[in-house]
Amino acid sequence: MSEMNQFISDQLQWLIPGLAILLLFILIVVLVQGSKLRSMRRKYDAMMSGTGIDDLESLLIDLKNQNEMLEENQQAQKAGLEALQLKVKGLQGRVALKRYNAFGERGNDLSFSMAAVDERGNGIIITSLHSRDNSYIYAKPLKEGESQYPLSPEEKEVTTQALQRT
Repeated sequence: MSEMNQFISDQLQWLIPGLAILLLFILIVVLVQGSKLRSMRRKYDAMMSGTGIDDLESLLIDLKNQNEMLEENQQAQKAGLEALQLKVKGLQGRVALKRYNAFGERGNDLSFSMAAVDERGNGIIITSLHSRDNSYIYAKPLKEGESQYPLSPEEKEVTTQALQRT
């Protein structure tokens, strides 16, 4: 039994200083970690000060909600843009042109009337009357397919043709 006591006694001589060194090492690690934690806490407090938000979790939740709203708005805008692109691709100019001899004298059909309208019938009629001696150009506005100025038969014809185009 005395050998056993001697063995335990010898082991305790090394065990107690070893445990003391281990405790000292653990104490140093705890102090270093505490210092790092205080430093991080100061940085966190500096980051969150003045934001009106108490914690990072609520900030992240608010940012996530805002991001979802932005994505929804973006999807709606994308759908609207795609619809507009399809509509623009399908648009054709509603333009009609008629050439004619306005004065019935010798010559070619150098006079013309042109109507350009949108889908609501708003637009313009341009008429050029050409004779041997002179040329005249007139522009008449159209609102809903009608003009406040009298229209010649040729102008009425090109207006009707332009309105019938799809």
